This record gives sequence, structure tokens and C-alpha cells, in this order.
Amino acid sequence: FEQGAVDYVLKPFSPARLATAVSRLREKVRSVPANLDGLLEALDGVAARSKQYLRWLTVSEREDLRLITVDEICYFRADNKYTVVVTPQHESLVRRSIKDLLEELDPKMFLQIHRGTLVNANAIAGVSRDLGGRLWVKLKQRKEKLPVSDPYVHLFNRM
Repeated sequence: FEQGAVDYVLKPFSPARLATAVSRLREKVRSVPANLDGLLEALDGVAARSKQYLRWLTVSEREDLRLITVDEICYFRADNKYTVVVTPQHESLVRRSIKDLLEELDPKMFLQIHRGTLVNANAIAGVSRDLGGRLWVKLKQRKEKLPVSDPYVHLFNRM
């Protein structure tokens, strides 16, 4: 019934009951299907509006816990079993994988530029290309440049 059942027949069934079910099925097949144009787009829009993305991370620093809002984060870098959270002033470790963070972060705000790197789009100052043709992301508040691996170069083709 959840899949749109037309009828049902219970055991033991009679030939008359089976004939009724078959005639209902024939009527259903002959009828014009419902217009479902736009239904998936509407449902997708509802799901996107209701999705709650990660707003902050809790990191431990010695005996203290520090809250870092996602707006402060410049980028995330995978580091063995941990992930390094890089802000303009600090680097901290969290026990979450890049894959897990990618699912929890707003995809409009954080871009994956390498298998092990997510960068905050608001922290990007620009993109440069070296002599070998490789792309590098320059950050507004950090001195290091982040390499862009080939599968993610398309993110910067529009620039």
C-alpha cells in the first residue's frame, strides 16, 4: 500500500475476488498517470532547507575545551586518524574523518580540494598555477598554499 497498491487478495481467495482485483488493475493501467512534474524538485527543496549543517567544533587543548565556529575555520587537513582544524591563529586536532566532516558541513561553504583537504570558500584569497600546471589555493589569513588535486580542479575552472 505504501508503494501504491491498487488492490489486495487474501488467501483463501475466490475467483470472483480475483476477477475484481484484475478489473481494478486494468482500470488503473488505462487511466492517465498523475502529473508528477516538479514533485522531486519540491521535495529536494524541502530537504535542503531542513538540513542542519555543523555550526561549531569542540576541540581539546590541554585541560580546556575550545569551541571553534565553522566561520573561523580556514581549512581541514587529514592527519592519520585525526583531522587538523586550521584557523588563522591555531591548529587543533579532532577525531573526525574528512569524509564525516564533508557530510556535516555546508557544501556551499566548504570545498574539497584534495582527498584529505577541505577549504572554507570564504577563506580563499585566490588560486595560482605553478610551472607544472598544478593549482594552488592561496588563503586570506594564512601563509601556506594548499594544493588542488586533479579531481577537484573543475571547481576553479569558472574563475
